[in-house]
Amino acid sequence: MAGLDWGRVEAVLFDLDGTLLDTIPDLAAAANATLAEIGRATVPVETVASYVGKGIPVLVKRLLTGSLDPDAEVDEAELEAVLPVFRRHYGRENGRRARFYDQVEPAVARLAGMGLPMGCVTNKAGDFTEPLLSLTGLRPYFGVVVSGDTLAEKKPHPLPVRHAAAQLGVAVERALLVGDSVNDVLSARAAGCPVVCVPYGYNEGADVRGLDCDAIVANLMEVAEAIARARSALSLNTD
Repeated sequence: MAGLDWGRVEAVLFDLDGTLLDTIPDLAAAANATLAEIGRATVPVETVASYVGKGIPVLVKRLLTGSLDPDAEVDEAELEAVLPVFRRHYGRENGRRARFYDQVEPAVARLAGMGLPMGCVTNKAGDFTEPLLSLTGLRPYFGVVVSGDTLAEKKPHPLPVRHAAAQLGVAVERALLVGDSVNDVLSARAAGCPVVCVPYGYNEGADVRGLDCDAIVANLMEVAEAIARARSALSLNTD
């Protein structure tokens, strides 16, 4: 993490699924309930995990095609018919089995204690993001929440990151994005802000060590501690 100037970080933006919360059990339950309702074979939880990352429409398309290939052919009429079925099931399952990853709760509490503005930038639809954040008690920590349908674009486009930083009143280059996938890295890079990744998330089944992130942290407490150390060092240097 030596290459990342933690002392320049004035706000932290978090991805949601795969970074703050393990939501795969909820998504898998909704996915398999959907497949069963339309007469399709259910799939393993691990398969659903590999399909997550680009929002519900892409997840449902992958369920129907059984492929991560963005060019995989899908019956558009069927996709449009199945999307509300999935949303209905996910609305029921959202938050029922989701769990915090290790050190998430103490880490965000420590960052809040430092007075650091925080935001959540996710590709999850707002109808599911807000209830999930409220249910888990995370919502009060975030000065801004950007969901997949908040703006005209979602990650990997830079707009969500730029918008979140602006809403927090921080220059985008002084915001840090913490995520678990290529979508987070591409969005941050395009927006011009640093990005670190956690290794325990989804990333569509790929290893985050192959991503162009500034650092890989074992958990979010490493982020909080690195910022705290940098702030302490800056304080000592200015005394």
